[in-house]
Amino acid sequence: MRTHHRVAWALATLATLVMLLPTGGISAADTPSPVTVSVTDTWPQGDDITLGRNQNFYLRLAYRSTAPVGIWIRPYFHGEPAKVGSSPSMRYSGEGEALGWFFFMQPGDEVDEIRITAGDGRVDHTPVVATYPVHLSGGFEPAADEAPPEWVERLRARDKAQQQAARQQAASEPVSAGSIAFFSAFMLAMFAIGLIGLVAPAWGLWRWRGLWRGLAAIPAAVMAWAVLNIVVGVARDPTSHNLWPFEILMFGGFSAASMAVLALFRRVFRRSA
Repeated sequence: MRTHHRVAWALATLATLVMLLPTGGISAADTPSPVTVSVTDTWPQGDDITLGRNQNFYLRLAYRSTAPVGIWIRPYFHGEPAKVGSSPSMRYSGEGEALGWFFFMQPGDEVDEIRITAGDGRVDHTPVVATYPVHLSGGFEPAADEAPPEWVERLRARDKAQQQAARQQAASEPVSAGSIAFFSAFMLAMFAIGLIGLVAPAWGLWRWRGLWRGLAAIPAAVMAWAVLNIVVGVARDPTSHNLWPFEILMFGGFSAASMAVLALFRRVFRRSA
């Protein structure tokens, strides 16, 4: 009987503890963040700004953190991530200043909100810690020749020195065979995806007939537009497509995936015919 009483008492205690737990579970929002970040200045300044072509928008950030964290800026437009190139992050701890920046990938794009995240880089461990509302648009003309304020030059020089020191430290450490193999495989995969994205639609236009040829023309047109856009843009401004390999990778991935789906459906329909 004593054993039964002990089991019943344990089960009752466990049930009580379960009832005391929050029904929604514990989320990141329920836990106070050890990081605080605020925007203390921007350059250019203003609430409605048109950036010149390839011009950076800088944010001066004040932070306080109890542990080493990364701080990233995430521009948005109408609640969706904007197409921009943004600054990387170093590790910050204690109190100090950080520099964030971004530039538009193409003229005409817009940003109406900048979300600032901080953490270790993992999605569930890098929450939004601050937001900054501002309307920015990418201009078609070159940026005006205007000297940035002192804090931009100072923080940019500090970041450059720290990045150079980190590169020198990394270069002094021996590279493992696994790292070399991973990097080589990654670069090979990028090249292969871009090449397949170019070759596969051309092959479909040459070999397929009827409706399937018309469908293959869609990824072919996308790739032709991407390549032509890069060539014309670079001819006008050599700095307009500094990240062109990633553009080819992005459009090449779409083209390769589209052709794979079309080839699969074509085979299924031909077998069922």
